[in-house]
Amino acid sequence: MVTLRLPCPPPYDWASLRAFLAKRAISGVESAEAGDRTYARTVCIGGRPGIVAVAFGDDALHATLHGLDSSVGPEIAARLHRLFDCDADPAAIAACLSRDPALAGLVAARPGLRLPGAWDPFETGCRAILGQQISVSAAIRLAAKLVAAFGTKLPEPTGTLTHVFPTPAQLVEVDVALALNMPRARGAAIRALAAAALADPDLFAPAETLEDAVLRFTAIRGIGPWTAQYIAMRALKLPDALPVGDVGLLRALKTGTGRPSPAALLARAEAWRPFRAYAAQHLWAADEAAVKGR
Repeated sequence: MVTLRLPCPPPYDWASLRAFLAKRAISGVESAEAGDRTYARTVCIGGRPGIVAVAFGDDALHATLHGLDSSVGPEIAARLHRLFDCDADPAAIAACLSRDPALAGLVAARPGLRLPGAWDPFETGCRAILGQQISVSAAIRLAAKLVAAFGTKLPEPTGTLTHVFPTPAQLVEVDVALALNMPRARGAAIRALAAAALADPDLFAPAETLEDAVLRFTAIRGIGPWTAQYIAMRALKLPDALPVGDVGLLRALKTGTGRPSPAALLARAEAWRPFRAYAAQHLWAADEAAVKGR
């Protein structure tokens, strides 16, 4: 086994980030069981499948590589930095967001909350499409079916980790909608994303501006503003991305007079720049906690 240590500027809210990933873990690809303090997932580096397991302690991530050698350590470390937001500046984020009275309490309750990134941008794009207009749990069930139907089986499965998420080449010509029993438009959007990724190796490369990123993805048939903003937030790691019409965000800002409109949320979010994505993460965490406590 190969181990990596990735320092993270404190404070670092590992519990909240891991809980976010655990709720969205795809069966067969990811594992974050209740009572366990690690997050593990299948990977494929240079055509070689393996498993990466991550835990947190002493202000650092500790990653263990299974089935992979040290030569891929730098690439894995770079991906983990993005997935676990190791390079964020928690003090600057907290100072900005705490200017909003509604967010100040959330920031104080979860100091060091990070913005989950993406191990694989294409996988995250597929997740975003599958999650259009349905619940998180329903989207994850669809993702698990997608993996079982089209993913690559590990030569040696470990526990519940059995498959690697399908690549663009594995999805570009298959009937996703038929296999998953879902709307044909959503299946076509996944195929369109796969085709775009194959045609443009820089599809998920950094964008000069958030507007550029949104235009890049909304040009793909079946991807609207919410999906494009979500991809920009997690796959491109743009800290000011904001999926404005998200129900969870609007619900988290509900007052005695009801939920704000998307337009009202957008206007209020001007004060959160350039960290609107982190504000969204705080609001999602608060909303999920409130829903769970009912």
